[in-house]
Amino acid sequence: MADAKPITLATLRGHKRARRRFPVVTAYDATFARLAEEAGIEVVLVGDSVGNVCLGHRSTVPVTMADMVHHTAAVARGVTRALVIADLPYMSYATPEQAFANAAALMQAGAQVVKLEGGDWLAPTVRGLAERGVPVCGHLGLTPQSVDKFGGYRVQGRDAESARRLLADAEALVAAGADLLVLECVPRALAAEITQRLPVPVIGIGAGPATDAQVLVLYDLLGISPKIPSFARDFLAEAGTVRGALQRYAQAVREGSFPGPEHGFD
Repeated sequence: MADAKPITLATLRGHKRARRRFPVVTAYDATFARLAEEAGIEVVLVGDSVGNVCLGHRSTVPVTMADMVHHTAAVARGVTRALVIADLPYMSYATPEQAFANAAALMQAGAQVVKLEGGDWLAPTVRGLAERGVPVCGHLGLTPQSVDKFGGYRVQGRDAESARRLLADAEALVAAGADLLVLECVPRALAAEITQRLPVPVIGIGAGPATDAQVLVLYDLLGISPKIPSFARDFLAEAGTVRGALQRYAQAVREGSFPGPEHGFD
């Protein structure tokens, strides 16, 4: 592993062209990041889900930039090869200027890509980040920072109008310079259409089997979250060890056995 080349955005674009699905997992500290990398997982996401699973918050809204910088730096110290994506937390990119400054802080902490939630209204911010050399991952569908606006954790894009809007948002973000896109809790057919249309890798979570990659919250795939979402699978129960669970998850994503029909939405 130490002699292998670092994972880059070019690596992930190559996976998409070759139709090689790749696994992504969240991590919040150096030890779990190292274990994920040793299991062959190429991309580690420092999610603002740290608020739910590590800090005891009921949503991601209370997570701060200081939290994200702290955990991003820890994760970056734990890997030598994996690509590190870090979330910009709630209201840290309300204006382009805020986004530029906060993205710089995450990149300086060790992130190689920053992720933000929202549709075409973010296109000028994404364009500005891209022009300044900051790789961007968009996030559409169920965007947890907007859970209060949605009125709960609900599948997005089920009716024709919202599906059309999601597709338009995805295309606008990519046109502005987004390098990756996360689709969370959207119907399988819509996720498949967006994945096919976009030239960049699409990472699914609760989005069916047709995306280019799959991400799960670490604590969900280990079966230790207080409430495991329906689109997750308890790999620790299957494998018996944390290392084994991460390896089995990576293998299941690559071979196409996860997610299965029961891990998505119509």
